[in-house]
Amino acid sequence: MKYIFEVRIREGHTAEEYADAWVRASEIIQQAPGARGTELHRKIGDPNVLIAIASWDSKADRDAMEGQHNPEVARIIRSAAPFCDITPLGEFEDPEWVVMPPGKSDS
Repeated sequence: MKYIFEVRIREGHTAEEYADAWVRASEIIQQAPGARGTELHRKIGDPNVLIAIASWDSKADRDAMEGQHNPEVARIIRSAAPFCDITPLGEFEDPEWVVMPPGKSDS
């Protein structure tokens, strides 16, 4: 499953500031069972808007991680709060189908 949210960088700050916090928190979170990785993407035409994607084996795995309070992750997330606004976009199941161009794999 994918947990997706939008990150808007506030004026006077940079996406790199947020990315630093994202990587530090993700390195800890990704040690949880079922964690598959994280990604940050810049919006084309607006480098101060990012989409963040966290991949998990299942919603249950992600919920279990959320249920285990980690003070270091909480501290890192709080440290990023002054320079961005985060809007959850939702939780999505893995795709039911993938259509790839001929000769390409989905890896």
